Amino acid sequence: MPALELLQRQITTAQELQSVVKTMKVLAAASIHQYEQAVESLAEYTRTIEMGLQIVLREGNYIALSSTATHSKNPLHGVIVFGSDRGMCGQFNEQIAQYTVTQIHHLSLSTTEPKVLAVGARVISSLEAAGVAIAENLMMPTSIAGITSMVQELLLHIEMWQFQLQISQIFLFYNKPHSNTTYESHTLQLLPIDEQWLQNLQQQRWLGRTLPTLTMDWSQLFAALIKQYLFISVYRALAESLASENASRLVSMQAAEQNITEQLAQLNAQFQHERQTHITEEILEIASGFEALTDIEQ
Repeated sequence: MPALELLQRQITTAQELQSVVKTMKVLAAASIHQYEQAVESLAEYTRTIEMGLQIVLREGNYIALSSTATHSKNPLHGVIVFGSDRGMCGQFNEQIAQYTVTQIHHLSLSTTEPKVLAVGARVISSLEAAGVAIAENLMMPTSIAGITSMVQELLLHIEMWQFQLQISQIFLFYNKPHSNTTYESHTLQLLPIDEQWLQNLQQQRWLGRTLPTLTMDWSQLFAALIKQYLFISVYRALAESLASENASRLVSMQAAEQNITEQLAQLNAQFQHERQTHITEEILEIASGFEALTDIEQ
């Protein structure tokens, strides 16, 4: 009986764990959908900002606003790495950490010791183990509602890097989803703004019947639109990283569920075997006792 009781407790524990894993799978899948919707909702807003820039660039020369530090021979670099604060997401943090190390060397950022800001505590150990010094770290938002405030905080850090530390090149490293279960690491050069992209907007044909005009200072409007572009870029990176994190977590939970299902099958089979053995032993004991009584009576 003690063996049967132990097996029964193990089966109950496995069933409870299976229920938790199923719940986490549902939550991960729902989160992926929410973050993907958040990214999709940026598309129209992004188009609006691009249209605004298209008009503004027709009226002025954005090259004049470029910082001399941007074109210096040895610019200072800033790196923002998006990881996670929660576990059970497989190799999510290890993958982005390894990618960051590779990109730092590939982009020759290591020559100037870039300022590295990690968003998500669990990516820090992997980065430090690879020799990347973390200057600052922030917590990753846990929901869509927290993304906006985190973007604003990151933009404040970026502004401080620019004006206090004279950092002119800033890169974002994050995981970008491909589907509900796959993702890949991605690089975005946030600053300086891609001049080729601005030139393409400047030369693009306006599709409307009437061409809008400006009623405010050109440089102020241009700066405001660029700030909105930066906001969108950081917001998208955060949302895509969170979607990828939950995609990795979904895969981990699917693997865990499969393992638990197999373990439960083994435990149930063992339980049935032990139970049948116990029943057989009891029957044999009864039969032996009956035979003994019969022999005594005879």
